[in-house]
Amino acid sequence: MTVAQRERAALVSALREVGPEAPTLCEGWKTRDLAAHLVVRERRLDAAPGILLPFLAGYTERVQNQTAASTDWDRLVDLTASGPPLYSPLKPLDAVANVAEMYIHHEDIRRARPGWVPRPLDDQTTAALRRPVAAMARMTLRKAPATIVLATPTGDTLGKVGRGPEIVVTGDPGELLMFVAGRDEARVTFDGPPDVVERVKRARAGL
Repeated sequence: MTVAQRERAALVSALREVGPEAPTLCEGWKTRDLAAHLVVRERRLDAAPGILLPFLAGYTERVQNQTAASTDWDRLVDLTASGPPLYSPLKPLDAVANVAEMYIHHEDIRRARPGWVPRPLDDQTTAALRRPVAAMARMTLRKAPATIVLATPTGDTLGKVGRGPEIVVTGDPGELLMFVAGRDEARVTFDGPPDVVERVKRARAGL
């Protein structure tokens, strides 16, 4: 089983545990909306591009809202669990393209609940989460008013983006992913001018 498949299974387990009306870290979304997002991303080829392309976002939002409202909860979760269908471009790329997606949204459920603590991750999961950090940072931090160095506690640099005064964001790979995805509930530390750090936080484009 790949890391992406394990994280999907854990995400689905969390969805079943908390039900359709639980909070998430995604602003304005309950768990029903999160599940609908995943279904649209993998199964609606007409609407999925709007997740990343702003000029199509309105259509994607309408399709997602319709999916959330019209699909039985158990059906939504089952579709999420089954993964991308054969016709989806994500099907052959699941092991790579869905590692960050499944991890982040699993944590979106976990970390919206009081008293959350980071999960211990095995070496395979940690290694898989290292790879998407730089690519995601280039998407979400492209407008940040600083040079952001993304580093692990052991001193490895996983990404460097932007220009201007430098700040260093340090955390384990999963925590760096949560940070660049726009989540404040990330266990990271900052080294740099506090005002620049705050501007960088506000400039993130969440995913």
